[in-house]
Amino acid sequence: MLTLRNISKTFNPGTVNEKTALSGIDLHLDKGDFITILGSNGAGKSTLFGAIAGSFVADTGSIQLDGRNITNLPDYKRSKYIGRLFQDPLKGTAPSMTIEENLALAYLRASGAHFPFSMITRADRQLFREKLAMLELGLEDRMDHPVGLLSGGQRQALTLLMATLVTPKLLLLDEHTAALDPATAEKVLDLTKRIVGENHITCLMITHNIPSALNLGNRTIMMKDGRIVLELQGQQRKDMTTERLLKAFREQGMENDRVLFSAE
Repeated sequence: MLTLRNISKTFNPGTVNEKTALSGIDLHLDKGDFITILGSNGAGKSTLFGAIAGSFVADTGSIQLDGRNITNLPDYKRSKYIGRLFQDPLKGTAPSMTIEENLALAYLRASGAHFPFSMITRADRQLFREKLAMLELGLEDRMDHPVGLLSGGQRQALTLLMATLVTPKLLLLDEHTAALDPATAEKVLDLTKRIVGENHITCLMITHNIPSALNLGNRTIMMKDGRIVLELQGQQRKDMTTERLLKAFREQGMENDRVLFSAE
């Protein structure tokens, strides 16, 4: 479904700021796979998402999505097939536009339609209301409110809905609950599990929380220095404990207070 072959990326080559962010990444996802990704800051996790989403063109390698070579496809064209959430709740929505207008933008982009806002139908608006009601945040009664008035958790839940309003081929979750308070983060994570599960969405999720990395999805990978250094799936993943995975994290020479804290 998604295949990455020999993906490498070096930023600022030939300068004192040269940084190899990805080095020979090979990764394959079957349809419906849900992979959680662990790694220290600077391990290349978000850069990997940038390569997949088309934020930049990799120096080497190829990317195939659902049988199509998207290696050189620009990001705005990939966005029809790839949904992405960021750590910052302020990203992914237009604050001065209403909830309905944000949903309409996402709907028109993902569906590939070329007609203007004025062509959003009553049935479309009813669909928006029904989807918003699923969030259980009361947003279905605030569709004419600017998104900038929403809380961080509400905006992140809305962004999740926008990214999956038309089921994407692939969903990228870049620590999308890290900036939220614990109660709100748990609610958004529960919504994520429900939406991904009900729609059988192929998903990659970056997290610093080891229990979440082991409990969500069906595969876990660990990155270091732009490489995949550990992969867990099947019985090996089922048998893995937080303590053993934290030990493996340390054995790779990765000490990260954020991960240590998340493991408690």
